[in-house]
Amino acid sequence: MIDLMSLLGLTLGVGAIYIVMYWGGTVHLLWHKDAFVLVFGGTFASIMIATPWSIFKNVPRALMNVFFLRATLTPRQVITLLVGYAEKSKRSGIGSLQEDVGQLKDRFLSDGIMMAIDGLDTELIRENLMKEIIFIRKRHYQVSNVVRTMGTFAPIFGLLATLLGVVQVLRGISDPKSLGASMAIAVTGTFYGICSANFLFLPVANKLEAHTESELLLKEVIIEGILSIQQGDIPLIVSRKLQAFLAYQLREKRKSS
Repeated sequence: MIDLMSLLGLTLGVGAIYIVMYWGGTVHLLWHKDAFVLVFGGTFASIMIATPWSIFKNVPRALMNVFFLRATLTPRQVITLLVGYAEKSKRSGIGSLQEDVGQLKDRFLSDGIMMAIDGLDTELIRENLMKEIIFIRKRHYQVSNVVRTMGTFAPIFGLLATLLGVVQVLRGISDPKSLGASMAIAVTGTFYGICSANFLFLPVANKLEAHTESELLLKEVIIEGILSIQQGDIPLIVSRKLQAFLAYQLREKRKSS
C-alpha cells in the first residue's frame, strides 16, 4: 500500500520548487548534467566508501518502506490477538497456544510465545526479547544513518560544483559567451546539493526512524502481553495492562520528542 503522506509531500515539494522557478523564469536551470553527475555521483561514491556492504545492501529495501507501507499489525490488532491468546490459555492451558504459533507470520511474537510455553522464567523471557529489540533498533538505525549521512555529503558536493563553476568562470573570463555555461554548473550544483539534502535524504531518514520507533513500540506491547499471559492473568486484565502500557509509552515518546 502506498504511503500517501510521503507521496503528497513529494508532490507538494516538487510542485513548489517548479512553480517558484517557473515564475522566476529559471526552469531551464533545473537540469544540468554536469552538476547532477558531480553532486549525486559524488554523494553515492562517498557513502559507498563510508558504509560496509552488509549495511549498504539493506538501504534499497528500507527506502521502499518510505513510499510503500508494509502490511503490519496495528497496536489495536496486536492487543486483540494477545487477549484472545490469554483467553485460550486460561481455558486450555498455555500449551494450547503451540498450535497457533505455526500460523504466526511475526517471528518475534512466535518466539516469545514459544519461550512462555517452554516455561522459561519471566525475567529471562523479557531479557531475551529486549535484547532482540536492541539489535533491531541498532540494525534499523544503521540504515537510516546511511541516508542521513548522504544528507550531509550532498551539500558539500553542491559546494564543490559551485567552486568548479567559479574556476571555469575565471578561466573563461575573457570570453563572455562562456560565462553563462560556467555559472550554470555553479548555480545548479548548489541547488542539487541543498535540495536533495533537505527535501530528500534528511526527511527520508526521519521517516525511517519514525517507522522503527513504531515497530519497536509494537514489540514492547507484545512482550508485556506474553508475560501477562504467562503469569495467568485473565483476558480483561491483559487488555487493560496493554492499553495502559501503550498509552504510557506514547505519552513518554511525546514528552521526549
